[in-house]
Amino acid sequence: MQLAIIGTGYVGLVTGTCFAETGNNVVCIDIDENKVNKLKQGKTPIYEPGLEVLLERNIKEERLHFTTNLSEGIKGAKSIFLALPTPPGKDGSADLQYVLDVAASLSKLITSYTVIVNKSTVPVGTAEKVHAVLAQHLDTSLFDVVSNPEFLREGVAVEDFLKPDRIVIGTNSDKARKVMDELYQPYLRQGNPIYFMDPRSSEMTKYAANSYLAMRISFMNEMANLCERAGADVDWVRIGMGSDSRIGKRFLFPGIGYGGSCFPKDVKALAFTAAEMDYDYQIINTVMKVNDQQKKILGDKVRNYFGSDMSTLTFALWGLAFKPETDDIRDAPSVDLIVDLLNAGAKIRVFDPEAMDNIRAIFGDKLYYASSQYEATEGANALIIVTEWSEFRNPDFERISNTLLHPCIFDGRNVYSLDKMKELCFYYESIGRRVINAQVHETLVMPHHEVLRDRGMLD
Repeated sequence: MQLAIIGTGYVGLVTGTCFAETGNNVVCIDIDENKVNKLKQGKTPIYEPGLEVLLERNIKEERLHFTTNLSEGIKGAKSIFLALPTPPGKDGSADLQYVLDVAASLSKLITSYTVIVNKSTVPVGTAEKVHAVLAQHLDTSLFDVVSNPEFLREGVAVEDFLKPDRIVIGTNSDKARKVMDELYQPYLRQGNPIYFMDPRSSEMTKYAANSYLAMRISFMNEMANLCERAGADVDWVRIGMGSDSRIGKRFLFPGIGYGGSCFPKDVKALAFTAAEMDYDYQIINTVMKVNDQQKKILGDKVRNYFGSDMSTLTFALWGLAFKPETDDIRDAPSVDLIVDLLNAGAKIRVFDPEAMDNIRAIFGDKLYYASSQYEATEGANALIIVTEWSEFRNPDFERISNTLLHPCIFDGRNVYSLDKMKELCFYYESIGRRVINAQVHETLVMPHHEVLRDRGMLD
């Protein structure tokens, strides 16, 4: 099938490349000439495991093409996917300017029946808005507008696209349904379902799914904070909960808040939609509040240990991306933590396998950018773990201890076992678990120390 993908951001590039992988002829369109030239050479602007290999293969096989010319790019396309940014406004609403502007341009270019597919995450009612814009200059018999939300997880997006849990299609048109069904059949060979529903329900499904997962994360973060006060271990609580088939194991890991391109934006957008309809969505509003608070937890732990004046201190940060296997730092907890520590006067040495350039673009020369995880720890007063990359899970602890000024780790992702940290004589604070107090630094704030002991959280 001849396809056009408008927008080569995260969703657009993965979508276009994976459609080409199953034999479709795909043209990806973007206004950024520099990005398009790099893509033509097989250079991906984002880090996503497996994507570059597919990109190079499908360019070589001449199934995947890139252009800045909209008219040229959509020529002969049976379906046109809109994978455009919908950035949140200050009030949380999704900005549909790019989507509607492209729809207006398409209304003057389409000459035969085409399915216009909203792949971007958009509010309820967007398909109707796109239809109205197209209809201003185009006979309605020449197009249908479909909602097809993406459910790609950064870090495993290629696998998610090629082997989806489900496909959701929002359309009231039998003609569009047949086109979409034909397009997605190669991805459903393992029996994964395709759900056809009305466009508004399809649009709501995307927001509902992401907001529910964000709620699970915030629930566990609140539970972890309560465990610290009650002397319980959140890891055991998580295991006990997750073994219940009604609950399941996923998205129950506590940490320092969610980030990325989807959860923060989608939760805000759902809250805005509810407010527009005069509905007080109390759970969603609380999820956002809890997440904002959770991003401060690690900084508070460091401050309680070392004191509020950190002008003589240096910290090593492992992990900058909002999650492993991506270079995405949008709404990443690392950014909040870095700002917090810098404001307290601290020096920071950072390392991340993929996200260094993106952090450098924000903080410039305010940070030291280490070439390895161990270079980051050299001369630091403590190690702070922000992102749970695989290479951080089983490091050389002797080397860490030798390069740090003090054997002290603050772990925002509960990467290490408490018994291991006690055996290795580290001071170790994590999330929702007892503090390993094998070596107490002389500047430890004693009231904090006593509170931990009273709660049964100090080992």
